[in-house]
Parts: sequence; structure tokens; C-alpha cells
Amino acid sequence: MIDIGVNLTNKRFDKDLDNVIAQAQQAGVNQLIVTGTNLQESKQALTLASKYPEFIVSTAGVHPHDASTFTHETYTALQQLATQPSVKAIGECGLDFNRNFSTPAEQEHAFIQQLELAVACQLPVFMHERDASQRFIELLTPYIKQLPNAVVHCFTGEQAELENYLALDLHIGITGWICDERRGAHLLDLVKLIPDDRLMIETDSPYLLPRSMRPKPKSSRNEPKYLPYIAQTIADAREQALPSFLLATEKTTNAFFNLT
Repeated sequence: MIDIGVNLTNKRFDKDLDNVIAQAQQAGVNQLIVTGTNLQESKQALTLASKYPEFIVSTAGVHPHDASTFTHETYTALQQLATQPSVKAIGECGLDFNRNFSTPAEQEHAFIQQLELAVACQLPVFMHERDASQRFIELLTPYIKQLPNAVVHCFTGEQAELENYLALDLHIGITGWICDERRGAHLLDLVKLIPDDRLMIETDSPYLLPRSMRPKPKSSRNEPKYLPYIAQTIADAREQALPSFLLATEKTTNAFFNLT
């Protein structure tokens, strides 16, 4: 199993990071892709990849929440990070019109800059989209044929959005959101529509602890060790045997991020 989205630079992991990584390995997770959400955390993610070279790789990017911080200097710094072998994608980048922590204009500028960087570096993009699907597609479409690969991570949308993304040949990342009976139950049907070679799995730790886990963990912090539970939930929804499902997602992930 490969967890394509882990926020290990989050402060909630500061006190026991080594143990979190060890428990993920014990749970059968064989690789983590640590997400860069701003310039500082992208650098920290690369440092983690250097510390655990056999287990961790990273991304480098600026999340739409932090788009207001994006400058020409940010682009240059990300460009330098992208030259490191452990950096496997540009992102997390995209649009989030749900919270608008950065203005839509700032988000669009940062997204376009990172798409251009991914094309220039020929790295895949690791993308975030919330309540911005139409504009997201409009901005992405001119670049899609120039990109080696692109994934919408933590997909939570409706069927029409999923079909639009698949029509663009995008990959789809599914998290423990699918385990949330309040807002994610629709994904149990939608995951059946995703081809094997377009589907990847992730925890988005420390966020999105799977709500349906029993016994319920004492802590609300999600961890990569819970990826097997998410994987089983998705495999069951797709009516696939877990071993073949995991084999397919790992093959897809290795090819997407050029891991082997």
C-alpha cells in the first residue's frame, strides 16, 4: 500500500513522528508521499524524505489556502526543490472556493504558476479542488496534454465532476471521506466508476479520520496506519478482492509518481 497524501509536517505529528512512521510500516504501508502545502512545509517534506529514503518521498507546492503567499521567489524556490530526486510531484495546488482563505484571484495565479512549473519540470501535479470544479477545469485544460500526470487528491465531489475529471484523464485520490456517513456515503457508489489505472488511495493524515472505524480510535488524529481500513472500504464498495485492489492501486501509484 502506498499513501499518496500524508501531511507529516503538521504540528500534530511533532511529538511522535518516528512512532507514527513505524506503525504505518507495521500496518503494511510500504511508502508515504508527504505533501508540501506551502514553501516551508515543502522543504520540511523533503527533509523527511532524506531522513527516510526507503520509505518517504515528497511533493513541493503551495495549497490554495496559502496562495496569497505565492511570489516570484516562491516559484524559484519550488523550481529548485523540484530538481531533487525525492520530490515526485508539484503541489498540493489548485482551487478552494469553499473557504477562500486566499482570494480566488490569488488562488488562480498560484495554480497557474504551479501548472507551468510542472510542465517545465515534467513532474505530475497533486491537486486540490473544493467548490471550484468548473473554474478548476478551465484553468487546467490548456496544460493537461503537456503534463505527465495529474491527480485530484481527496476527491469528494459528485458524479458529474468525477466524469469530467476522468474525461480529462485525471487520476483520483480517495480518502477516509468515503467512511463518513454524513457527507461521504455517495462515494461508495462513485468509486465503482473509477478505472483501476486511475485510482489511488490516501489518508490525508492528520485530517479525515475514518468515522466508521470500530473500535473508534481514542485520538481524532488520522494516521497512515489507518490506510488499510480505507483500502478495505473502497475495495468492498468496488466489489473487488482486497489483494487485487491493492495490487492495482500500487501499480497505478508507482507509474504516476515514477516510483520504480
